[in-house]
Amino acid sequence: MMEVSLIVAMDANKGIGKNNDLMWHLPKDMNFFKTTTENHVVIMGRKNYDSIPLKYRPLSNRLNVIITRNRSFQADGCLVFHSLEKAFDHFKNDKRELFVIGGGQIYALVMEMDVLSKMYITHVEDTFEADTFFPDFDHTLWETSKLLDQDQDERHQCGFKTLLYTKFDK
Repeated sequence: MMEVSLIVAMDANKGIGKNNDLMWHLPKDMNFFKTTTENHVVIMGRKNYDSIPLKYRPLSNRLNVIITRNRSFQADGCLVFHSLEKAFDHFKNDKRELFVIGGGQIYALVMEMDVLSKMYITHVEDTFEADTFFPDFDHTLWETSKLLDQDQDERHQCGFKTLLYTKFDK
């Protein structure tokens, strides 16, 4: 059975990015993202893929999947689909966890589909001038547990908490 999760970091106003880029430098959160998604499938929109620095594309030790409407788009070492539905259909018998990693439009689409079993959400304890936001969701449908708690320090420009949201069984 396919397991679909998402992973995101957002500020206190649910901001997730600005000008197709991250707004903060949080090494411990970046390491959490890397170790959590390694050896799994990461699914992202084309703009999100383009925002990854060239030297890190495709993300190592993960199968990179890009969703785009552009029928001629290709990326070395990645699978390309033209809808989330087609990507999920391709992986329906895959044992790896499928991680939706952004951006904003892809998060909104996957939330509407009601296929998520888990959300890994890093809550950054500050606000930024974001132009892209994480969609609202009904918190009563999810059980939460804390995975990480990081105070602001010399390596982290602000504190954050990473929570695992697990969907209650219907």
